Amino acid sequence: SSEVLEAIENVVQDVFKSLAQKKAPVLTLAKRSDWRNIEFKDSVGLQMVPRCTTRQIRSDCPSSAPKFALMLKILSMIYKMVQSNTYATKRDIYYSDTLLFGSQSVVDNIINDISCMLKIPRRSLHVLSTTKGFVAGNLSYTEEDGTKVNCTCSATAVSVPSNVEGIKNLISHAKFMLIVEKDATFQRLLDDDFCNKLSPCIMITGRGVPDLNTRLFVRKLWDSFQISIFSLMDADPHGVEIMCVYKYGSVSMSFEAHHLTVPSIKWLGLLPSDLERLNIRKDVLIPFTKRDQNKLASIQKRPYIACQPMWKKELEIMAASKLKAEIQVLTSLSSDYLSRVYLPNKLRFGGWL
Repeated sequence: SSEVLEAIENVVQDVFKSLAQKKAPVLTLAKRSDWRNIEFKDSVGLQMVPRCTTRQIRSDCPSSAPKFALMLKILSMIYKMVQSNTYATKRDIYYSDTLLFGSQSVVDNIINDISCMLKIPRRSLHVLSTTKGFVAGNLSYTEEDGTKVNCTCSATAVSVPSNVEGIKNLISHAKFMLIVEKDATFQRLLDDDFCNKLSPCIMITGRGVPDLNTRLFVRKLWDSFQISIFSLMDADPHGVEIMCVYKYGSVSMSFEAHHLTVPSIKWLGLLPSDLERLNIRKDVLIPFTKRDQNKLASIQKRPYIACQPMWKKELEIMAASKLKAEIQVLTSLSSDYLSRVYLPNKLRFGGWL
């Protein structure tokens, strides 16, 4: 916490120095969403280069002055929270003055900018984000406040903890972990008692694009147990992108890649080649939209695809067919095909990439 307080004090001191010299204070931020500031490393994923291009948030420029003021406002809120050892969610910060902030996304963006500017992980700033992910299966742990959580015996899923850093006493006998893209598929596997039937496992879903807590949690489980992690996504560009976020990270959060990515994640399914192999009827597949085509073309150009020849092949199959499929397409074969046939066969015979 002293490191956080000192970092904020340094920013404020620079503001005072500029004012004393009758100069307009500026805040310098890395350009987080610029691919030129990103490098790809096999062992980490997408990470920000040490000397990246920056932009200035000026206090004397009409277009950036409001953001300059909001950044100082949120810095002062973080400073007070760290001093008093209290926490707030990003939602709490937004609702403390909705008129001032204007929207939740403004707050979210500023907090990420502050985290990147100070080079301090967001959870160390005492800002928590509300969790949307769920976990189930062979896992128990203790939350920071002492609450014991047991995911093993519940037939319903448990919310991913909002303070992943604070959890301890993680215990699991799981043989593998399965990341499921969608909530509906996750619930279906839960109903089929998948976590216990095949062999003990941990199942997790970020319910679409994963939030920061879900990504931190997957990384924490990987660090704790070093078990195989498989991903089950729709056979479409959106599903591939979500899997890449878990595995290699996102451009906008590349400054935190070391805490968030798990490069050992395997692509279990649904593979574009599975659709042909299983003779899935064409009439249950969905034609690509223009947006799908653009998304796929952009993924194919990314640096991590070059080092994944098998992935490259699958993406080429998808591009050639211009068809996509949701995991639910397997119900066209039989209602429980996913949990009874597809996943057991894949896991038994090594059908992952």
